[in-house]
Amino acid sequence: MPTLSDVAKKANVSKMTVSRVINHPEKVTDELKELVFKAMKDLNYKPNVAAKALANNKTQIIKFFILEEIDTTEPYYMSLLMGISKELDKHQYSLQLVTENSFDLGQSDGYVITGMRESDYEWIERLEKPFVLFGENRYGYDFIDTDNAKGTELATEHAIASGYSHIVFIGIDVKEPFEYSREAGYINTVQKYKRVPEIYRFKNRSRYTDQFIKEELHRFPKNTAFVCSSDRLAIGIERGLQHAKVQIPSDYGVIGFDGVFLDQIAYPQLTTIKQPVIEMGAACANMLLNKIKQDGAPQGNQLFEPQLITRGSTQQNT
Repeated sequence: MPTLSDVAKKANVSKMTVSRVINHPEKVTDELKELVFKAMKDLNYKPNVAAKALANNKTQIIKFFILEEIDTTEPYYMSLLMGISKELDKHQYSLQLVTENSFDLGQSDGYVITGMRESDYEWIERLEKPFVLFGENRYGYDFIDTDNAKGTELATEHAIASGYSHIVFIGIDVKEPFEYSREAGYINTVQKYKRVPEIYRFKNRSRYTDQFIKEELHRFPKNTAFVCSSDRLAIGIERGLQHAKVQIPSDYGVIGFDGVFLDQIAYPQLTTIKQPVIEMGAACANMLLNKIKQDGAPQGNQLFEPQLITRGSTQQNT
């Protein structure tokens, strides 16, 4: 088995430098880290995480708690998990996915929590370990999220610039900050152009918006664009429009929100607001690790810039 000395020799650095890279990577230059990590990889050297945890009085475990129902085909959380786990791995931390019933089982150094609803904040406040939320909140807790209002502003601006005369918002039926922000981005933009907002809300399942369009398409004249709060809702709109045998995007336009796989399997492929979910996951991990190092000191929040991806479900800008 390769040893710390073997790694130091191959990287042409001291054993102390290798130890510092493993135990305190934030105190080492990127150049040194790359050098040592390459030597570790070449030698297939695995740090003794258990010994490190014992020495630091840490478990080297972060728990990831998802507080909402996860569809087995949902790629969004797979991207988020990838971002969190890859970043934690750089610091010799492991990620444990937990459910509601197993949340308090076993030790950890902190939590990344997502899918919060209003009823969850009471028990979240009682947590004794550091935590970071993935998603906006109104309670001052540290969080990572997309700039949701900016996202729907981009979507609405695109719909208007593409020549659609009627812009409708299809929202998620939850009273949560991220949804309020997405609706606000839409409302502020249509009002800027002296248009009247029109909003419909559904559970975040495509079957509801599919059925809605099949039953209520007569409400919406041709040259309408649907700005949706998720790609799932947008896919349902597309299916309903296809059932009605109308043309996408010339008769009706559809814009989603998320940009994680579902937008690409839709037909036509969805114009959408893409969230950098993997990068956001890495940011959650970094924020939480910094919080742990700083004995739970507040970290604030970080909003990521969304990106408009134009595809076949909307007309080209005129």
